[in-house]
Amino acid sequence: MARAARPEVVSGERPLLRVEDLHIHFPVRDRVRRRLLGTVKAVDGVSFELRKGETLGVVGETGSGKSTLARGILLLRRPTAGRVFFDDQDLTAMDAETLRQSRRQFQMVFQDPWGSLDPRMSVTDIVGEPLQAHGLARGEDLRRQVEDLLTMCGLSARDATKFPHEFSGGQRQRVGIARALALRPKLVVADEPVSALDVSIQAQILNLLRDLQGELALQYVFISHDLRVVRYVSNTVAVMYLGKIVERSERHSFFSLPLHPYSKALLSASLDVEVTTASPDAALRPAARGDLPSPLNPPSGCRFRTRCPIAIDLCAQAEPPLEEKAPGRWVACHRVPVGVDAAGAPIPAPDAPVTTSP
Repeated sequence: MARAARPEVVSGERPLLRVEDLHIHFPVRDRVRRRLLGTVKAVDGVSFELRKGETLGVVGETGSGKSTLARGILLLRRPTAGRVFFDDQDLTAMDAETLRQSRRQFQMVFQDPWGSLDPRMSVTDIVGEPLQAHGLARGEDLRRQVEDLLTMCGLSARDATKFPHEFSGGQRQRVGIARALALRPKLVVADEPVSALDVSIQAQILNLLRDLQGELALQYVFISHDLRVVRYVSNTVAVMYLGKIVERSERHSFFSLPLHPYSKALLSASLDVEVTTASPDAALRPAARGDLPSPLNPPSGCRFRTRCPIAIDLCAQAEPPLEEKAPGRWVACHRVPVGVDAAGAPIPAPDAPVTTSP
């Protein structure tokens, strides 16, 4: 992939997006008696911030809650608990009309370019619908803006009169991206936007998203199960497991030295991602054992403990909090000590004596 310049993350400013203790639960009922059988905790206490110029890559196995989190961020799925702030405005406290007006600032690119486009609508209608819904363009001005958006996304102005069935998968995804950008949002949430595409087309779409980020000053939350994709597009990586973030770190630190056992297992299972590490537990990096437990009945304590090669009794008794184990490195694991440097070595306490070589 030809690398486009990465936008610089602006630290010190207030975050554009702030998610606080987000929960999204689904009741499971008996189909006949309609009894409540349990609750699937698809997202269970997720918190993070997204700053200007940042792309947060969210990675994890199927069933970890990534797509539900994506919809919860934009309130396409109402949270059970927790709050979502955009530009310091609490989206979860807004009424329906205020939230609709706020949606001009954040949009979504969906996974399936077939299912996300109405086959009965022309491209002009699909891409122009957000502009019409918010009263921003009509008639000739609408047609011109649609053509400009299509050209920006690598399509031809002549494509505006076509219908979705006349395009390839990659072209349909470009239409979906053009629709997401129609209102000039600040934030785009991309839910597995290239997983349904051929590998050669994936590279084109990823390069397009990178280029658009630089041109339009976009911020992304990028959902993917593919570590290669996350490594290419992200500044920061968050790893989800059974509804929780178990590690969050700057991209280079994460791929150089993952700290959570689940992160190590993911990287070990990815044949296309090289990891170099000076960590003494480099040998303890087998793939996670067994299958993902049911989110209807997750394990006690640490949810990863049933598949973890280094679990101890404490892991079954207490859920590990997501702690900053080192500057900018947040990990939820009892076995990772607080205070490790970039090489995984312990950092001495501030009052500890400093020894020097003679």
